[in-house]
Amino acid sequence: MLEDGRILLGGISTGAEAGPEYLDLAFANRHGLVTGATGTGKTVTLQVLAEGFSDAGVPVFCADIKGDLSGLSVRGEPKDVFARRAAEIGLDPWYNDFFPTIFWDLFGRKGHPVRTTVSEMGPLLLSRLMDLTEAQEGVLNIAFRIADEEGLLLLDLKDLQAMLAHILDRADEISRLYGNVAKATVGAIQRQLLVLETQGGDRFFGEPALSIADIMRCDREGRGVVSVLAADELMRSPRLYATFLLWLLSELFEELPEVGDLDKPKLVFFFDEAHLLFDDAPKALVDRVEQVVRLIRSKGVGVFFVTQNPLDLPEKVLAQLGNRVQHALRAYSPREQKAVRTAAETFRANPAFDSATAITELGTGEALVSVLGQGGAPSMVERVKIRPPAGRVGPITEAERTELMRMSPVAGRYDTAVDRESAYELLNGRAEAELNRQEAVRAEAQAAVQRRRDTGVSRAEAAARRSAEPRAPWGQAEDVPYEDAAEERPVRRSAPRAAPRAGYQRQTVAETVMKQVGRTVASTVTTAIVRGILGSFKRGR
Repeated sequence: MLEDGRILLGGISTGAEAGPEYLDLAFANRHGLVTGATGTGKTVTLQVLAEGFSDAGVPVFCADIKGDLSGLSVRGEPKDVFARRAAEIGLDPWYNDFFPTIFWDLFGRKGHPVRTTVSEMGPLLLSRLMDLTEAQEGVLNIAFRIADEEGLLLLDLKDLQAMLAHILDRADEISRLYGNVAKATVGAIQRQLLVLETQGGDRFFGEPALSIADIMRCDREGRGVVSVLAADELMRSPRLYATFLLWLLSELFEELPEVGDLDKPKLVFFFDEAHLLFDDAPKALVDRVEQVVRLIRSKGVGVFFVTQNPLDLPEKVLAQLGNRVQHALRAYSPREQKAVRTAAETFRANPAFDSATAITELGTGEALVSVLGQGGAPSMVERVKIRPPAGRVGPITEAERTELMRMSPVAGRYDTAVDRESAYELLNGRAEAELNRQEAVRAEAQAAVQRRRDTGVSRAEAAARRSAEPRAPWGQAEDVPYEDAAEERPVRRSAPRAAPRAGYQRQTVAETVMKQVGRTVASTVTTAIVRGILGSFKRGR
């Protein structure tokens, strides 16, 4: 419920001045934290906050882990337990209502498909999503850099796979420009992409990408639209879930203009199961989250983390959360006892009770609440009974969900995927063009060889035909008609040659004797001449 720019959270159940507890909309962009063990009422508190922001005209985005939040889309039903709670906190009249809702689903089964492109996700979040090493993240950054330089759009997973194959083909060249690109490293990234595709990443990456404007809507009555992300199946891929929500926060931070402090937020973002964002997260990613949470306040966006244990969040992030709702915690193990002490120490002490003791004694639907008040200072912690929600508590039926999706303001906008020309098509086109060029060169070479073979056979046949034609006696021209005489070759004037004898011819005995005598005489004469010349030289001396 909304009263004078404040959201009614519930009624104070202890203290000298019992009364209603409100959350001031002007400080809702200072972020918040909702914690508590399973079954203590965190989901109902989240629903109460979402309903209050919607009534105030503030759009809400939240993840529905168990399907219970879908109930706020239909009118609630009167229940005795809610009527008693309303009477206890002085909520009169208590009424039931429904709130404008859009259902989303990364897998497109229980809501409109949610997609983003690989380029919008960026190498840092993708590395987190695929759990890449530092060296592998470096190669992924090189892939994005080359894609930008060559004008290649990275829209879906097959674009990124084609880009990695392109890098692998040019590994030696790229290594000289950007550093070592090992083929084993590229192969490891390709295997991680295969795992991501198996987990449903092929449906998440693509177009049309989610427009931020579609989660920042108000209906005709001015109430903020509640965007509910179906996350029951998504929780089986916790890394994909956390990366998507972090991407959404980053998109909000980058796209929204600076607005400073407003009377109410432009959007409130609930991050349920927030511990998934920080489990085994590298320091660079934690720093990114802390930076976004710290700076997105000036964009008019409030972020509420919902988790079981305040120790699930880093101290830098906890320090940014001004509005606190702490449900009951169990203190059986040393870690749980430390969590109770940590939660109690974050509140501004109330002399009426001990916060650490109260945290372990809270009943279902009760919480310790501290919100920002005048001047942005935290209020004294109070023990509060959370008001009953106006919408249904529990999931809606499949028929109700289908009808709400049919009447949705974004029906048909995201339901059909679009695959436009991007890196995959362009790189395949280049490869096909190069293959066609090589085939053309190969075909031309084969044709040239064939032409040479054909030309050789024709010359041989022509020579054989010329040798078989009868020739005129030497020195006499053949009888050629006058009109053909210009095209005939001139008559040869050279002396006739004896036809060569074919095959080996054995010498006769006489021929052999004559050749031997000739060689002997020639040798004797040559020796005598040389001796005579040399002798005359000697005598001249």
